[in-house]
Amino acid sequence: MVAFLFAVTFCATYLSPIVGHASGKLNTEEEMMSHYRGRIKSMFYHAYNSYLENAYPYDELRPLTCDGQDTWGSFSLTLIDALDTLLILGNHSEFQRVATLLQDTVDFDTDVNASVFETNIRVVGGLLSAHLLSKQAGVDVEDGWPCSGPLLRLAEDAARKLLPAFHTPTGMPYGTVNLLRGVNPTETPVTCTAGVGTFILEFSTLSRLTGDPVFEDVARKALGALWKTRSDIGLVGNHIDVITSKWVAQDAGIGAGVDSYFEYLVKGAIMLQDKELMSMFHEFDKSIKNYTKFDDWYLWVQMHKGTVSMPVFQSLEAFWPGLQSMIGDIDSATRTFHNYYTVWRQFGGLPEFYSIPQGYTVDKREGYPLRPELIESAMYLYKATGDPTFLQLGQDAVESIEKISRVKCGFASVKDVRDHKLDNRMESFFLAETIKYLYLLFDPDNFLHNNGTTFELGGPRGDCVLGAGGYIFNTEAHPLDPAALHCCSQVQDERSELQDILLSLSQPQPPPVDQSEEASRERAPPSMGSTESIALKPGERRKAPVLSCPVQPFSARFAVLGQVLRDKT
Repeated sequence: MVAFLFAVTFCATYLSPIVGHASGKLNTEEEMMSHYRGRIKSMFYHAYNSYLENAYPYDELRPLTCDGQDTWGSFSLTLIDALDTLLILGNHSEFQRVATLLQDTVDFDTDVNASVFETNIRVVGGLLSAHLLSKQAGVDVEDGWPCSGPLLRLAEDAARKLLPAFHTPTGMPYGTVNLLRGVNPTETPVTCTAGVGTFILEFSTLSRLTGDPVFEDVARKALGALWKTRSDIGLVGNHIDVITSKWVAQDAGIGAGVDSYFEYLVKGAIMLQDKELMSMFHEFDKSIKNYTKFDDWYLWVQMHKGTVSMPVFQSLEAFWPGLQSMIGDIDSATRTFHNYYTVWRQFGGLPEFYSIPQGYTVDKREGYPLRPELIESAMYLYKATGDPTFLQLGQDAVESIEKISRVKCGFASVKDVRDHKLDNRMESFFLAETIKYLYLLFDPDNFLHNNGTTFELGGPRGDCVLGAGGYIFNTEAHPLDPAALHCCSQVQDERSELQDILLSLSQPQPPPVDQSEEASRERAPPSMGSTESIALKPGERRKAPVLSCPVQPFSARFAVLGQVLRDKT
């Protein structure tokens, strides 16, 4: 019966789109692509300029009343989230202006309770991405970039404000932290699974760029603690107590509250070349397929028993086909994508919850806040297959969003997909994700799609290959360049190696000659610049100096104390 309903829904909706396409026939695919790129740019600037004119410096625009509101911490969040989108659309001058503005105005020393998860993916992720893209945008980067820079320091400052949240017996973070005072004593210990497992991309990037391992360490500890809590059938629930590791909500699925945990296992494995993270995901993927997958839909089940608890599709689950494409599971991804696409065509957007057996929205979950996930999957799958079906979804998205959501001051969230009533909110992810993925879908030559044919040299020694492709998008669609992590990690490793060598060389050596010659050496005057006293007590040993390793060419740094070592570059 369920399969029959799927088929009926598909025929009724897939063959009868809710909105038409732009009038006028486009003769070639390139003309069509160019046409939609232009329209998407227009959508971006309508929303972006409306934010600047009516809402800045608040976090978000309220498009129906043409004013602003703070939502996630008073960071001018939309501006941070939109920064890398400006570059992707080709606007270098505005990127440069906004990057400077953020350096001068954003302050994280504020008495504000902020979501640890949202601050990480939107603020830390947005600043890291902008930092790594600065040279591409024509910014005059400082010496040592990408291992240093003002936006990197700003991202590090934001992330340090989040670290107190990880001070729990399990290492799993609280959901909220006060940026000035730390974790509130009355803070609830219950947080969602994604709020525990969605840090490895941003925090590892910070550690590799700055040389401070604390960020990657806490992210890995949280992932390890979460891994240990999975059920006997290999599933995790929806909300967990970070003090006791007890599951509070035991619904298992791939949607809200869980989604980006699985996403970060795959993307973290790719970015860090980490086999353990990929092994974790594959174990989860087996259980997800065994217990939650039905006719290429994914339901919610009880994490210990595998029995169906909610036969619904959530809009946040639409990222899954894109994630499947990243591990090569194209056939399954395509079939699931088509299921989700039928829902889009039925309403002109994805409701937050959709009852699969009933083929309709779920009560009080009828809204569509202009989420990007299905468009994100279309971008990945089009890149993987070249199938024009995925371009069709992009065209539908442009047409329906413009028709339904465009208002005088930006684009408004859809309160109810059944009658297209609007809500007075434009979330920052509309500019960070929805517009970005749409544009990249229709711009196959964008620098983010680089397959290695072009690159630039950078790093402290100017010999790192950067911008050659392979960008990893965080869950807020902020692209990170894995090559930059390798570049800066190598520099940090070499500094550590140099320090170890110099420390060992500075230790006293066994006397090669008789005692009279050693006594003569001890009476010799100190070398120039030495601040250590030559008057040593009997039996006392000289202490190794505290070393400072400035950024110098690799070979020059090893031409120390007469030691000439092979240049490993």
